[in-house]
Amino acid sequence: DYSETLGRRWAGFVVLYRGLVPFIVISCRQKSSVSFLSRPDRPNLAYNKIKGKNPGVVFLPGLNSDMNGQKALALQDFCKSLGHAFVRFDYTGCGSSDGNLQECTVGKWRKDVLSVLDELTDGPQILVGSSLGGWLMLHAAIARPEKVAALVGVAAAADYLVTTFKQLALEVQKEIEEKGEWKLPTKHNEEGFYCLSYEFIKEAENHCLLSNPIPITCPIKLIHGMKDEDVPWQVSMQIADDVVSTDVDVILRKVGQHRMNEKDDMKLLVYTVDDLIDKLTTLA
Repeated sequence: DYSETLGRRWAGFVVLYRGLVPFIVISCRQKSSVSFLSRPDRPNLAYNKIKGKNPGVVFLPGLNSDMNGQKALALQDFCKSLGHAFVRFDYTGCGSSDGNLQECTVGKWRKDVLSVLDELTDGPQILVGSSLGGWLMLHAAIARPEKVAALVGVAAAADYLVTTFKQLALEVQKEIEEKGEWKLPTKHNEEGFYCLSYEFIKEAENHCLLSNPIPITCPIKLIHGMKDEDVPWQVSMQIADDVVSTDVDVILRKVGQHRMNEKDDMKLLVYTVDDLIDKLTTLA
């Protein structure tokens, strides 16, 4: 059980209790120093790692996002308070990682996730995937079933870029193919759109998972806001329906939006991860 300590708030801190033991979620903080994972055949990946006990937690950011978002930092502080390992990182071409964003693909980012799992973690891991990261976490669970002990999706966007493109009128799709780029509308940057190449979308089709059984058997929690204007909450419902695992919970927040970074959203995310840590520790 959790309760927020009344009258005990300091700048940047919210004190919560886990049972009778207080832990701290830091809501504003300085960015930590960045390390780099060197890869001989691929660009170096920027990451931040906290050593600790298992299960560890790995955060996978969304499209055009990085490892310094509120969800990643809240989870890092929570894991540190419990003494559990935690890794956050930037995909190739994003944040502080090397590489050209214009040359990136879903397939390359999938390999980034596997590199992080293989090189930066030991033992069972809980993957927390936000938006695009929720799509990539599914691929990681399929590719590394012995390493991925549980999944938490936050507005998981499985297949969604491809699905959205295919919902466009055929003449619009043809125009995008001829121009070679797609301006995907968004409210999350000043331009009002994400510029994606046509090749990016065609490559992404190779990584679609929905409408077929998804061979994942670990526990899965899918958190989604019903006010999400980017990725509808029905995507999480379809993921839940398609995965082989029967240990799946879908948690809908009636007023939640896509980024799920309000105070109560953060609490829910931390509680969800903590429940999985308890569950996996008990099973072990």
